[in-house]
Amino acid sequence: MKKTFLMAAAFLAGLTVKAQQLNIPPLPTPTEGKTASVYTTAENTDLRLSSTGTLEFKPAGQPLESEISIFVNPEIHFQSFIGIGGAITDASAETFAKLTKEQQTEILKAYYDKQSGIGYTIIRTNIHSCDFSSGSYTYVSDESKDLKSFNIDHDRKFRIPMIKQATQAAGGSILLYASPWSPPPFMKDNKHMLKGGKLLPAYYDAWANYYVKFIKAYEAEGMPIWGITIQNEPMATQRWESCIYTAEEERDFLKNHLGPVMHKNGFADKKIVVWDHNRDLMTYRANVIFSDPEAAKYAWGMGFHWYETWAGGQPMFENVGNVKQSFPTKNLLFTEGCVERFDPAKYQLWANGERYGRSMINDFNNGTTGWTDWNVLLDQTGGPNHVGNFCFAPIHADTKEGKVIYTPSFYYIGHFSKFIRPNAKRISSTSSRSPLLTTSFVNEDGKFVTVVMNQSDDKVTYNLYKANEKVVVTIQPHAIQTLVY
Repeated sequence: MKKTFLMAAAFLAGLTVKAQQLNIPPLPTPTEGKTASVYTTAENTDLRLSSTGTLEFKPAGQPLESEISIFVNPEIHFQSFIGIGGAITDASAETFAKLTKEQQTEILKAYYDKQSGIGYTIIRTNIHSCDFSSGSYTYVSDESKDLKSFNIDHDRKFRIPMIKQATQAAGGSILLYASPWSPPPFMKDNKHMLKGGKLLPAYYDAWANYYVKFIKAYEAEGMPIWGITIQNEPMATQRWESCIYTAEEERDFLKNHLGPVMHKNGFADKKIVVWDHNRDLMTYRANVIFSDPEAAKYAWGMGFHWYETWAGGQPMFENVGNVKQSFPTKNLLFTEGCVERFDPAKYQLWANGERYGRSMINDFNNGTTGWTDWNVLLDQTGGPNHVGNFCFAPIHADTKEGKVIYTPSFYYIGHFSKFIRPNAKRISSTSSRSPLLTTSFVNEDGKFVTVVMNQSDDKVTYNLYKANEKVVVTIQPHAIQTLVY
């Protein structure tokens, strides 16, 4: 039987696994340019990131219209790749702390080990509380602008230990960035962390210094901060921690306060990411901020989420491409996505995994340089979440039953994160038929990685062309494959 990440019996029984059952295939060492190693995850099978064969490239000419083909041109390069990962929130860390040491080790290896797991290289975390915290809190105990009471003691109980363990599991270093959901209440016009409100102009500099103090405090713990986003979802008045910035307000806060304060404190190297909200309005935000030279000089790029479908439409992938075409020197980072409205009956709903695959392929093909999932771990309620906004994660831990549950989303993400490594370059890759989605990268070691996703109900045989050679591949219905060659 082919190697699988989950034993078939466990899969049919509910996809709960124990550490000793994890058996993800190692990274391949194919003959240079001659063979392609294939890995497959497919619905209604026991294939989960499974090694499903090694194929030999053969000379090929003009493909026929009746054939289905993927065309890869290694000579055409696009954006560089910084990595894939997920958020270690308070909810993730609190759930993690309730597990046995064996289960903790299993989850850390599953996510962060590039040989026995899926090789995450990015962590996002929250600056004080968000909805996926057990309650609202800040890092200050008074209302002074000088922030003398600032401390991160709250995070030392659960979140910092988990981030440190994840970093160790990833090999000792990881790209860590942080996002705030709201300033402290006294800095806002509604005097509350929840339900929107705005940052009062009198506290612009104090709030800018809050980011600086957070960075210094985390780095004092031995956790280097790669960057920050200015505000999580700045156009959404949520029942949880939230704060509203128009594009013009975010621009002015960045260029007149946050950017200068970061530079003044020696953090000019930290990446500042704007927007951090959905694809629908990202073009307007980019036009306002990136067209202003004084603001743009402080912005590394733009972060975005996938929740624009709340209005009933389809994902607006073309907006990602528009921003990249309009501002090619700015970077694009997917900063959050999850499957909403948690329901334990849908742990294994295949469409949830396909949502990840579809988004990742389209986002990368539109110029995205890195991709960050939301919570890496949640419990059997889809939380904890102090406002009842329960959601799915790729891995859940049923802390009452003592089970670790892997969802299809975990494997779909793994088809990218395990094989496409930091500093890879995206290369030209297209499909001749709409049921097959594809993206391709070349890693620093010269290995090519092509991801192919079959959205259809039919098994498909396709050609993978690299220049004037090809391999012939079969992909199951509702499946995703990674080819390494």
